[in-house]
Amino acid sequence: MPQITLSAEVKPEQAGLRLDQALAELFPEYSRSRLKTWIEADLVKINNRIANVPREKLLGGEQIEITVDVEDETRFEPENIPLNIVYEDEDIIVINKPKDLVVHPGAGNPNGTVLNALLYHYPAIAEVPRAGIVHRLDKDTTGLMVIAKTIPAQTKLVRDLQKRKITREYEAVASGIMTKGGTVDQPMARHATKRTLMAVHPMGKPAVTHYRIMENFRNYTRLRLRLETGRTHQIRVHMAHIAHPLLGDQTYGGRPRPPKNASETFMGVLRNFKRQALHAVMLRLAHPITGEIMEWYAPLPDDFVELISALKADYIEHKEELDY
Repeated sequence: MPQITLSAEVKPEQAGLRLDQALAELFPEYSRSRLKTWIEADLVKINNRIANVPREKLLGGEQIEITVDVEDETRFEPENIPLNIVYEDEDIIVINKPKDLVVHPGAGNPNGTVLNALLYHYPAIAEVPRAGIVHRLDKDTTGLMVIAKTIPAQTKLVRDLQKRKITREYEAVASGIMTKGGTVDQPMARHATKRTLMAVHPMGKPAVTHYRIMENFRNYTRLRLRLETGRTHQIRVHMAHIAHPLLGDQTYGGRPRPPKNASETFMGVLRNFKRQALHAVMLRLAHPITGEIMEWYAPLPDDFVELISALKADYIEHKEELDY
């Protein structure tokens, strides 16, 4: 069974938090229940002393160290699911995830996921927690993901994500006419009643999304977005919060509002685009082992290209009618 050592420094802004709360923020790749189990099993040290009380309050600046045996992912089955591999070496894999592919098994999706595909492609990745997955894309979001093939690579990538050293940029189509770019800086938490969803909440975790205008259409705007943080559903929630939900996002966007007098061809494209218009187009990071700065781009998938083409054609057809 592989052993892993996690280390971090408690941030000044975490002063006053309980130990279990701080660990959940410092090591988000592990569940709160697992972290609490490690605390109670005397596996967590604060400034080199064993800390086994989850509710212990922190002052900020403490050095945290956790050394544990990590269960491998052999409980999941390898499956011969094709992966679009953009880059691979001894330490990392970068994939271009298609739509309709869940990243990790869970309720309703026990198999047929990126994780199952990784176990088939590289069996040794079973020794890495979560089969090396360090960040996720929603089932219907396409584009670039990085996966670690070793525990040291995963530990470094997770740390770089926490320190906002990994750049992730997306293309999206938002509802409504947006005339200038900006930043959404709104904390996020689980929805109060719909626990599978997220929402802007003043007591949530910090979440920052930057966006700029790429192109305007009738009733829609093409955007380029950059994540500063990586909360679940972050772009979708933030855009809905500023009243510009993503086209096709039935969860956060409600019913689509197509422009007036749209052609049947255009309406057909909108009806057939059955997902949120969101694609992870660029990924830039320092290689977790060599430190080399690496950057990848993923072209828009076919359905997204068709959508953009239809939006442009509709805009051109009705350009003389526009009053903005």
